[in-house]
Amino acid sequence: MGSWGAFERDLLQQMPLILAGLLNTLELAVVISITGFLLGIFVFFLTLSKNNLVRNSINAYISFFIGMPLIVLLFLMYYGLPQWGIRLNPFTVAVIGFTLNVAAYNAAYLKTAFNGLDTSQIEAATAQGFKPSQIFRLITLPQVLRTSVPALTNQVIGNLKDSSITFLIQYTEFFARMQELASTNFQFFKAYLVTALVYLLLVSVIVLVARSIENRLFIRAS
Repeated sequence: MGSWGAFERDLLQQMPLILAGLLNTLELAVVISITGFLLGIFVFFLTLSKNNLVRNSINAYISFFIGMPLIVLLFLMYYGLPQWGIRLNPFTVAVIGFTLNVAAYNAAYLKTAFNGLDTSQIEAATAQGFKPSQIFRLITLPQVLRTSVPALTNQVIGNLKDSSITFLIQYTEFFARMQELASTNFQFFKAYLVTALVYLLLVSVIVLVARSIENRLFIRAS
């Protein structure tokens, strides 16, 4: 292996590009976590529909996107759609693909939490004349969100880590920039070690924030 001094010199030289890539990674991770969360709530709401067609269609959606490898979905959109005259930039493809995938997982987490709820509150609210949307917004959703914090946190962490595959659709995120660094000096171990440490740091921040949120929710619920 070459000296760390030479690697550090190359690292500093490419630091502007690397930081730009890191910013792209964070931007994508934040966007898909928010859009996937919001769409996941909507999908979860539809799983509670009394209409069999709606409920079965949504369950099929969840099964489809959980079962499809994310990279296949991204490739289908980025490399496949142009054959039909539809061309999307890498960021748009990543956001749409990740959002559809993440929403399915989040809806599944929320549904699992819902199955563990005490239904007496919902039955009492229904007897008092609450509309289904009011029951969902005031009773169901707050409780399932509180219970699902660990699972949703893991999903956000997964979003951050999985964003690294978007370099395969030409999105210049952090991992892509570190790949470029490694290819210029062939010090792959050092480049990937630094990459791993950066991801570990970011994941640690997410975990700390999630624990803070979970503690606040626990205190409020007590």
